[in-house]
Amino acid sequence: MSFHKRMPPVGSKPGTLAIPDDAPPPKIHLFEYRGDEFTEFEVSEVAELAPHVNTEATTWVDLQGFGDEALLRELAQLFSLHDLTLEDATNVPQRAKSEIHAEYHVFVARAPDPNARDRVLVPQVFMLITGNTLLTFQDHYYGFFAPVRERIRAGNPRIRNAGPDYLAYALIDVMVDHYFPHLEAASEVLDDLEEQVYGDAESDLIENLHYVRRDLVVMRRVGWPMREALRSLVVEPSPFLSDEVRVYLESTEQHMVQAMEAVDSGRETTQGLVELHLSNVSYRTNEIMKVLTLMASIFIPLTFIAGIYGMNFEYMPELHSERGYFVVLAVMVTMAGGMVAYFARRGWIRLSGGRRRARERDDEGTDS
Repeated sequence: MSFHKRMPPVGSKPGTLAIPDDAPPPKIHLFEYRGDEFTEFEVSEVAELAPHVNTEATTWVDLQGFGDEALLRELAQLFSLHDLTLEDATNVPQRAKSEIHAEYHVFVARAPDPNARDRVLVPQVFMLITGNTLLTFQDHYYGFFAPVRERIRAGNPRIRNAGPDYLAYALIDVMVDHYFPHLEAASEVLDDLEEQVYGDAESDLIENLHYVRRDLVVMRRVGWPMREALRSLVVEPSPFLSDEVRVYLESTEQHMVQAMEAVDSGRETTQGLVELHLSNVSYRTNEIMKVLTLMASIFIPLTFIAGIYGMNFEYMPELHSERGYFVVLAVMVTMAGGMVAYFARRGWIRLSGGRRRARERDDEGTDS
């Protein structure tokens, strides 16, 4: 899967948004909570968010869909976002990163789409912490954060009593967790393909290995920057992240490390299976060529004898012998049998026993 990034036209001024024509219309969902106090509603106009800016409660504004540039710029103006920040949020996909600004902390996360089935797609989620508010931008309607929403609605005290930094951690942690189902699925497919390699390999084996390797390459390409960005969250001081949240983020970083180790292990397994399959194909081809060569070697002298006695010369002594026909047949059979016995003694033909016995006979013949 190649890297396709939406870019504004060449020469565009900084802050130009590259929004495709088929982008879905924006949906804005607001969560606001402080202990037992909780508010949730769909936002139809950006002006409805004005009373929820810079409040004491933790506010989560989740925007999905970029099909209205005017609304996006109005939202950016309400929360005092720089044009370049809005460009990073909407011109997807970006490389996973962590950036600290004077007014807010930006984190770009990428994870496998939970709704994708045939192949691994790794969309972007743009997160921004400013004051007590967390903004998230998604270009389509993904299902990344459903578990976190349910925890908030259920009144989970750990998240309901925390600030936007803990909420950001919870969202990042869920995104990292989405790597593991895809890795487990890839592992199961590799186990099945490994059995095929050692058995009768199917014709589409290499194609299936290519698909698995492609998905692993995609996850590795976006996962390593994600790991580096998480490391930055842990080690770089930020006024928008508490020390307590850093402890949780360190655990999430370790999960990301495990995911990347699983990706690397899967890629090595895939490459090993490809090499093993090609080796088996080469071995079977060599076995077939060996059999054909030995058969040709047996019939070459027989063909030579038959060619001699097939010549139309009048004076050939053997032609007038009453037993000449049977003598020639006996010579040909003896010659063929002798060659088969010689090949078998050298281990080139296995008349009985396994491969190990044939190898031992071959070694004995070489020593002699």
